[in-house]
Amino acid sequence: MTFNNKIDSKLVKEAQYLQDELTRHNFRYHNLDDPEISDAEYDKMMARLVEIERLYPSLSTPNSPTKRVGAAPLESFETANHSIPMLGLDNAFTDADLLDFHNRTLKFLASELESKRDIFSSSKESLNNSLNSQTLYTVEPKLDGVAVEIVYEDGILTRATTRGDGVTGEVITQNVRTIRSVPLKLSKSSNPNPIPKLLEIRGEVIINRQDFENLNKSRLEKQEPLFANPRNAAAGSLRQLDSKITASRPLSIFVYGTGVVDGIRVNSHSQILKILESYGFPINPLVREGLTIEEVLDHYRELEKQRESLLYEIDGMVVKVDNLEFQKALGVKSRSPRWAIAYKFQAIEATTTVEDITVQVGRTGALTPVALLEPVNVGGVTVSRATLHNQDEIDRKDIRVGDTVIVVRAGDVIPKIVKVIESKRSGDEKKFLMPSECPVCKSPVKRVDDEAAIKCINASCSAQLKERIKHFVSKSAFDIDGIGKKFVEQLVDKGVVSSFADLFVFKNDDLSIKRLASMDRMGRKSAENIINALEKSKNITLKRLIYSLGIDHTGESVASLLSEKFKTLDSLILASKEEIEVVEGIGPKIAVSVYDFFHNPDNIVLINNLIDNGVKIVEQNLLSQAVDSKSDSIRNKTFVLTGTLTSMTRSEAKELLEKAGAKVAGSVSSKTDFVVAGDSAGSKLTKAHELGVTVIDEDTFKAMVG
Repeated sequence: MTFNNKIDSKLVKEAQYLQDELTRHNFRYHNLDDPEISDAEYDKMMARLVEIERLYPSLSTPNSPTKRVGAAPLESFETANHSIPMLGLDNAFTDADLLDFHNRTLKFLASELESKRDIFSSSKESLNNSLNSQTLYTVEPKLDGVAVEIVYEDGILTRATTRGDGVTGEVITQNVRTIRSVPLKLSKSSNPNPIPKLLEIRGEVIINRQDFENLNKSRLEKQEPLFANPRNAAAGSLRQLDSKITASRPLSIFVYGTGVVDGIRVNSHSQILKILESYGFPINPLVREGLTIEEVLDHYRELEKQRESLLYEIDGMVVKVDNLEFQKALGVKSRSPRWAIAYKFQAIEATTTVEDITVQVGRTGALTPVALLEPVNVGGVTVSRATLHNQDEIDRKDIRVGDTVIVVRAGDVIPKIVKVIESKRSGDEKKFLMPSECPVCKSPVKRVDDEAAIKCINASCSAQLKERIKHFVSKSAFDIDGIGKKFVEQLVDKGVVSSFADLFVFKNDDLSIKRLASMDRMGRKSAENIINALEKSKNITLKRLIYSLGIDHTGESVASLLSEKFKTLDSLILASKEEIEVVEGIGPKIAVSVYDFFHNPDNIVLINNLIDNGVKIVEQNLLSQAVDSKSDSIRNKTFVLTGTLTSMTRSEAKELLEKAGAKVAGSVSSKTDFVVAGDSAGSKLTKAHELGVTVIDEDTFKAMVG
């Protein structure tokens, strides 16, 4: 393929721009720990530059970012060369990309059989068989951390360095010594493998999600700058000149490979990992070996499902040719090995702009500021809003209208702004202040004592009413099918209901059906379904009723404690603050909130209206009658519910188990006794299989509870 000698000037400028920008972003990321763009944006820019330089080699300069990995080390640290360069990885973003890598690998290996016979110790026939064997790839989570190299001489840790520019790294030996999961000396006892004379370990230093949240919380309290993400925090912690500061940070490590090794002979990458594990190095438990390319793709799906349930952040899966002879034959390119690739997940972090800040009113009257963002794709979902919690949070992070910010989204969690990129400010950004009146009803607002929340004090505010009804009909409350967010807003805006008790005014008669059917996007059949759902929900347990009322600080667990203690609604209404406070698990703040709610005459009228409209409280002991005969096999066992159950809601299943004396957990662990798997069960089912936890279907579960 030939090209014209003259290259379009626009392309020349684009290449120069990408080279300059990527170099600058490398410096901010690796040297300053202050990134301006997300990983996804960086990858996109790098991919474009690689493509331009591939088509027009003359545009590829010696100092192009495509020739480097990372950035040069900081001058304040000593430096050391890596015996073998610490290369980066090419990226795959689709199945097609990964299959292209696989096909290139097979084609390259096949051609090497004849041209480089001396590389291989096996026969041609055995090598051809190996190419099509079932043990071609080892895969592992792509940890979102900081790569380091740790050198051991005769089993003693002598030096640790960052990856740096891939050839030269910063010496951070004292800091790495503070990481508790890093062995300072390799143990010889009960280890069948010899201690090598020289062992260069390569691994990823990370900070777990919860540790990161705690670290940032502590920094907020001290009015220190927040870290953008766990990787950013780990990088900053490793490059502290004072190792005492590093020691105070919750760093951990997973080892994924080696540099030079003198004293061990192995044939595969997976064998290396097993030997490293025998020396006491942490190896990620999600590493899988012996996978065909089809199995690699299947495991990618499973790993993606588990992503949000892991204790640490991952941003993809690393795929490696397992056979070391094949790795040697495949070799390396200028900045990455040919025998490995990173299959990246969709980004859960992105950079965008705060276009405006508005205020929402919740069911308790609390005013919550919300950032309206320039729409951006985060984790496969277009994000245009992010909660800002309260004025204190806005002030701590100094978020302004017009700011460029980093937004993160984890699973179905509401997106949040983690960092403002101050270097992007133009001076036109505007500070935000909470309003002095409710944005909906225009009533005065008031800051609650000892709380950051500002509240609308008008109990008749339509915004509060909408949120109270949405909570009332939710799955853990009355669980009324067919009444969604938009329908609730219509009911309130059109004056059809003035409280959640009014929902039960609708009867299975022509007048009620016509009234509901007149709503937008409703018909007679939909109206009939809603009335049937309302009728079905009228029998409710005390626990669910308490939760449905939307009492401040009273979630499902508190509602459960109150129902267990007081047994009846009348007993709870008549209870004193002191009687409520002495319930184990309920403190003074909750006790005051519950007491005040039931001593507000308007709330008592509301409860009486519910009862007058047909709501009946089912005694708790009636629920447990069905499981009394089975309770011995259930009592004190831990269950996890996942997927969709067809004969009952998960809330109802949870209630049945709790009444039988079982415990219901939200996540699967080694302490879980049973996982109840309904339709479309996800990562919890996968975790159960990995841990060997007993999995039962819905029919088996129903038999267990009678």
